[in-house]
Amino acid sequence: MTASPMTASAVTPPAVTATATAVSDSTRLRASADFVRRHDTATLLPLLLPGLDGPQLHSLTGHLAFTHAALLVFPPDPATLRADLAACGLAADTPPLPSSVVRDRLALRHRRDAAGLDVSILRPEVRSADGTRRAVEVFALTVPPGSDLWPVAEHERAHQHEAHLAFEVLRPEPLLLRGLCALLAEQGAVPDGGGYNPHENGTVLYFTAPAASLAGYRRVELYAPGDHRDVLAGHLADGPAGYRADRPLGHLADGPADRPGTRPSVGPPVDHQPAETLLRLLTGAWATQALAACARLRLPDAIPPGAPIDRAALARRTGTHPRALATLLRYLAMLGVVTAEGERVRLTEVGALLREDAPASMRPLALMYGGPFYRSFGALDHTVRTGETAFDHLFGENHFDHFARDPELADLFDRSMAASTRMFDPVPAHPALAAAAARPDGGTVVDVAGGNGELLARVLAAHPGLRGVLLERPHAVEAARRTMAEAGCADRCTYRVGDFADVPAEGDVYLLSRVLHDWDDDRCRAILRHCERAMPAHADLLVVERLLPADGSASLATAWDVHMMCNVGGRERRADHYADLLAAAGLDLLAHTPLPLDAALLYARRPARP
Repeated sequence: MTASPMTASAVTPPAVTATATAVSDSTRLRASADFVRRHDTATLLPLLLPGLDGPQLHSLTGHLAFTHAALLVFPPDPATLRADLAACGLAADTPPLPSSVVRDRLALRHRRDAAGLDVSILRPEVRSADGTRRAVEVFALTVPPGSDLWPVAEHERAHQHEAHLAFEVLRPEPLLLRGLCALLAEQGAVPDGGGYNPHENGTVLYFTAPAASLAGYRRVELYAPGDHRDVLAGHLADGPAGYRADRPLGHLADGPADRPGTRPSVGPPVDHQPAETLLRLLTGAWATQALAACARLRLPDAIPPGAPIDRAALARRTGTHPRALATLLRYLAMLGVVTAEGERVRLTEVGALLREDAPASMRPLALMYGGPFYRSFGALDHTVRTGETAFDHLFGENHFDHFARDPELADLFDRSMAASTRMFDPVPAHPALAAAAARPDGGTVVDVAGGNGELLARVLAAHPGLRGVLLERPHAVEAARRTMAEAGCADRCTYRVGDFADVPAEGDVYLLSRVLHDWDDDRCRAILRHCERAMPAHADLLVVERLLPADGSASLATAWDVHMMCNVGGRERRADHYADLLAAAGLDLLAHTPLPLDAALLYARRPARP
């Protein structure tokens, strides 16, 4: 469970000093800013709605965008608020605006005159690890020491009524909004107000978060651009009974609209029956093969970008059976890969990632997960029973050797690894690389087992003063040469063919990207020792891996842990586990920062000597 960033502090007695109050608000501000930096829509929704099944989650992620986290603070004066914002890395000069909504809610809740509650709202920007711009929405009510507003502040700090997570509804339509409300009701969320703002031409729907939520915030805001007061009226008046709580998310965009006067009263939202829940989980393999078939048939490549195509025309383009294709497209629509518009289909942003010409195309990943790795997952029980890697059991050799002997499979594997390279986007900005680039003679970056060179190419492209050395097997070196040439960095990179025992010396920064999770602990310690022996005293080590959450919260790393066990014989690890492995090799783990796609960048170097 994710630690709540908004844990209620103890009620502050009136005699407490303004400084103690400021610390409390500053801590909550910092926690909210860190929460926004860490999470995006895909990581947050499973925490907020842990009851969602896979297809629902995929579809919902395509309909919503996480925009901000909000909290209410009570600074003793505006200067203290500005100082708190600055201390949390938030813009202190954000212009405040009056917040009549929160003011009126406070007045109603505490039976106060709204005219005496001067609530302002600020929205300082926060950049996430992948560069996405979000915000912390700060509601502020100034409460000087000794003010008669202290009871209000005490109650609100304890209960956090105004703390919420906000999502913008992408391409809002009335039917979609009703479907979203139905889904939230089904998961246990309760309508909690809302309104239409004519100045922004936007509609806001508030909910109390489901009791099972792991996100740590008690309220949720849906913001829909445009005037949707018809949906708002049902939200405010009918509550959960005003929506079809039995409508699956896959029908949000293309199902028939409810006819006026025929909406059923469904009563309190209830969980899926256990048998239905299990059936939804069991169809996960079907989703994998549907996506793989979509990629193999090149359906995304045959659909014009940004435009619909008639299903019959798509069948002719792809040489597929019209009725069978229609069945597959209906399922792909439920998964959020396409949208249906009568007899025409349109590719979604998710589906566009399966185009071969898409930047960082995920088509090779679909082919790999629906191909060799799919077969080995069929023997997962063998791995759990014996500890033997299922891939080795089925194919008679480990997947590295198996792929190396098959040029087509080796190329597919390299391209499938490249499909996740968006996790590398923030890496070139790491201070260790910037420091190496600033060396008078130019620094050297050594990429150990650097694959096709995608990460090293990004680093060299971002720092023209750096040189690169890539260590890999022969077939991968050839792919890396092509990557470097395409990035315009070929003249600043040299290549070493070898194994981990051949780590080159005299580098300034060493990279290990998605390497350690391939191996058991003994092999990891050996790899890290090879790196440590090659590293000069001043050198840094950057490691890209997925980290298992220490609190058991939802994470891609948990799924990848099973994948590594079944297909490679490796494992994902927690940060403290990596710290122990590094320490055994004579290195200190100094920090780890989040990367896109639930990855992390670990920063290590030798301990400082007295």
